[in-house]
Amino acid sequence: MSEQSDIFMFMPDTDVFSALANPVRREILTHLRKGPRKAGDLANRFALGRPAVSEHLQVLRKAQLVREEPRGRERYYHLDPRPLVQVEKWLAVFERYWQDRLGDLQQLLDEEDSK
Repeated sequence: MSEQSDIFMFMPDTDVFSALANPVRREILTHLRKGPRKAGDLANRFALGRPAVSEHLQVLRKAQLVREEPRGRERYYHLDPRPLVQVEKWLAVFERYWQDRLGDLQQLLDEEDSK
């Protein structure tokens, strides 16, 4: 199995990359890094209606980036970072690419200095 197919093998219904493509959803995840938040508290942070924020939370749930916890009449959302491993693996390829490029640049600069 190739590295690329291995990365996408266990993708949920909504893939993590699609979920992360939206800046509102990224901001929601940033807020959830600090701990669980009520849906209403999350909605109040945006100049969007509650239904729009609810749709963003649904996308994040489908991508398994958040989990919902009912507490009485409230819904609390928790960050689940496990799907971000897919993003980390995908980015690692590019990190190696840039490290190689910077290594080549360093070698070129060292050669120029020695002349």
